[in-house]
Amino acid sequence: MHPLSSRPTRRQFLETSALLATLSISPTSGREVKNVESLSWHNVQEWGVEGKGFGDTGKYFDRLPARAESRVRKPVWNLSRHSSGLSTRFKTNSPSVHVRYRLTSDQLAMPHMPATGASGVDLYARDQKPNPYGGPILPGHWRWAAVAMPRSTDVTTELIRSSHALAESASRDYLLYLPLYNGIESLEIGVAKTANFEGIDPRPQKPIVFYGTSIMQGACASRPGMSISSILGRRLDRPVINLGFSGNGTMETSLGEFLIELDPAIYVIDCLPNMNAQQVRERCQPLVAQLRQHRPTTPILLVADRVNAGAWLRKGKESFHQGNRQALRAEYDRMVSKGWSNLHYLDGKGLIGTDGEATTDGSHPSDLGMVRYADAYEPVLRRLLAGNP
Repeated sequence: MHPLSSRPTRRQFLETSALLATLSISPTSGREVKNVESLSWHNVQEWGVEGKGFGDTGKYFDRLPARAESRVRKPVWNLSRHSSGLSTRFKTNSPSVHVRYRLTSDQLAMPHMPATGASGVDLYARDQKPNPYGGPILPGHWRWAAVAMPRSTDVTTELIRSSHALAESASRDYLLYLPLYNGIESLEIGVAKTANFEGIDPRPQKPIVFYGTSIMQGACASRPGMSISSILGRRLDRPVINLGFSGNGTMETSLGEFLIELDPAIYVIDCLPNMNAQQVRERCQPLVAQLRQHRPTTPILLVADRVNAGAWLRKGKESFHQGNRQALRAEYDRMVSKGWSNLHYLDGKGLIGTDGEATTDGSHPSDLGMVRYADAYEPVLRRLLAGNP
């Protein structure tokens, strides 16, 4: 048997485990917390979440206000109760970080998306580097630390245990992303009782608002930090609001009624995967007009349809996507010719690359596809932010 195909011995397994234990941060997702009373628990609602555009929600972690229930279609309302795009930040010198949260649905995963992405919480930490001028340690980049692996609607787990504890005077910044395809009833962070802890308030910067489909909501990222909006939020160091609605991102003015209540740095409209060419022709201009009437100077980015990875074998799919793109481009050109300003267009052909390797099912991006989407978005958003800080 080839050595690479043989199973590791118990000794090799233990040696590998010992090596991993020496890392500065060791993910321990799924480790049962046997004595929750030994920890100090902090309710996230005490300092808040980023990515929440409305204060008058029925449940704290909803994405649309309670009054939207009677004004948007039922599927949109139900999906708005998923916590996609929400995140929270905190600072602690605790040698371990735990979470305790309750989900609203026992559908923890989907056939093409794991529970880690649909119902998990995803932890990032800032790495730290010496200050070349002396003084306090400088914050570095956001780096992945751990993800929860839910097995029921009630999750209590140790996310990380650091083998190199921080000094009492030093603390590390953490960023926790909430589930993409489930709702949250309650969420607490647990740290050592002797540790310092500080919840970090949501930033006051204008956010980027993303309105779109299941792809924007996060299907099929393996974990919440790998959704398009999450990746871009880290890269651009900017709050994001995710209003992706699986199967229901269709440029509806009923949803536009709530988009106009927000005051973003940029509106991103990425709805074509849920639409056909006729719907694009009927709905694009009314939605843009609605946004422009209430937000006359805010940049609006219209994003064209990606190419289904299997379209090369299915001519019907290719013509469908091409028809969508042509309809959106025609509407964009028509609005620009009318003098509508600060309206922008992103071609969809390269959103998931050209090698066919970036999706789970031909339609929804894998983590690779999410990165490629972000790569396509990033230079356009940077340019728009430079003109609209």
